[in-house]
Amino acid sequence: MLVLSRQRDESIIIGDNIVITVVDIRGDKVRLGINAPTEVPVHRQEVYEAIQRENLRASRLEPQDMRDLGKNRPSRPNSQ
Repeated sequence: MLVLSRQRDESIIIGDNIVITVVDIRGDKVRLGINAPTEVPVHRQEVYEAIQRENLRASRLEPQDMRDLGKNRPSRPNSQ
């Protein structure tokens, strides 16, 4: 792991198109601003792990599990 020291308003550049800037430091919390192309997903680690778990769970669904999908949703009135 690369460890870098930065002060407020200083940045780190990853590759040619990702910039991470230290926006604020309060006590033991650091606020980061991330400028990355829209095609590069950026998530907090706990959110990324939850997405991975959900994707894995969804990939394990059996066809019979899909049978009842959406049955408990209220029906929408026909729009005319």
